[in-house]
Amino acid sequence: MNTTEKRQILGILGGLGPMASAYFYELITEHTAASCDQDHIDIILSSRATTPDRTDYIVGRSDKNPLPDMIADAQSLERYGATAIVIPCNTAHYFIDAVRDSVNVPMPSIITETVLHLKRNGFRKPIILATAGTISTNTYQRELEANGMDWAVPDEAGQQEVMDIIYGKVKSGVIPDPSELYAIIDPMFAGGCDCAILGCTELSLIGRKMTDDPRIVDSLTVLAACAIRLMGHEYK
Repeated sequence: MNTTEKRQILGILGGLGPMASAYFYELITEHTAASCDQDHIDIILSSRATTPDRTDYIVGRSDKNPLPDMIADAQSLERYGATAIVIPCNTAHYFIDAVRDSVNVPMPSIITETVLHLKRNGFRKPIILATAGTISTNTYQRELEANGMDWAVPDEAGQQEVMDIIYGKVKSGVIPDPSELYAIIDPMFAGGCDCAILGCTELSLIGRKMTDDPRIVDSLTVLAACAIRLMGHEYK
């Protein structure tokens, strides 16, 4: 009888967008406890950058549905041998149930994991910084309320600034200074919010400069920790 333990392989359904996917791979590598190459996680990264924009479809600006591409990529990852799949994109989690139904391996949710992280750390009222698509689908709002937490989102002008940062800068290859995010969230902290969720993985690229602020909760870092542990490795 073959008693060899099944090889654990993490599938990353990426490209949503490409810079965030690359940073996610970096986070996993950086935070996996390892002393040599062979101690790291086996990973397959699918980065279909041509996947239609999730927010544009959700808010009705486009009729190009990203779901068929996401399903095809998830199934490809599974066929290649992925034993679990993660999606390093918050907005794409609007489609996660349909993608989960198309494969037979675990697919943890970046949104669920982030909310559970907030709960474990005693936060009560986060600011949700995310795309208009994520905000409009109430994915974070529902999870937060189900876990007994309040929440806040930027006002209309603030939300437009968030979208300008995501689409006008990060997706164009420009990583702005954290001060641009603080200009949006500092008044909300003063109004009673106790943390801010970087609920778009493009914002995570700014968050790498904000790690000394415990009020900033990066959803991509939370997902990386979840993925590392799911693969049976130690998070450092």
